[in-house]
Amino acid sequence: MEDKHVFSILVDNEPGVLSRIAGLFSGRGFNIESLCVAETTDPLVSRITLVTTGEPPIIEQVEKQLNKLINVIKVHNLTGTEYVQREMALIKVVAKSKHRAEILRTVDIFRCKVVDVGRDHYTLEVTGDEGKINAILSLLQPIGIKEIARTGIIALFRDPK
Repeated sequence: MEDKHVFSILVDNEPGVLSRIAGLFSGRGFNIESLCVAETTDPLVSRITLVTTGEPPIIEQVEKQLNKLINVIKVHNLTGTEYVQREMALIKVVAKSKHRAEILRTVDIFRCKVVDVGRDHYTLEVTGDEGKINAILSLLQPIGIKEIARTGIIALFRDPK
């Protein structure tokens, strides 16, 4: 069975770096399930959080090949370690008058926010782990979801207590 693996990759913040990393995956026929890239506290360094699936020996090879790429500073496979992960989603939900109270109760239960209100929709912002995002989506599905935008996972090692 293929396992999900979360990589945290520190790279030089330069054009073409992401393309080389994506090329490594596509050239070997691997799917990238989610990908998030942003500058770190150092403007010369970016963190790429990448989620993929694969058998352990294949993932080990991918990790070695990532480490060989120019502009890659450090590769961490977070899978099997203590780490904190979050995802954010914007969900545009149909908000007919008969469902507005139910939507607002759901917003309260999931501790998310209404970030835009239209005549016939609410746009919700929800942050949490993948399970929380999927749970709110399953509750809102019967009401009617117009659009969804998800960030994918971002993750950091958990500090020892």
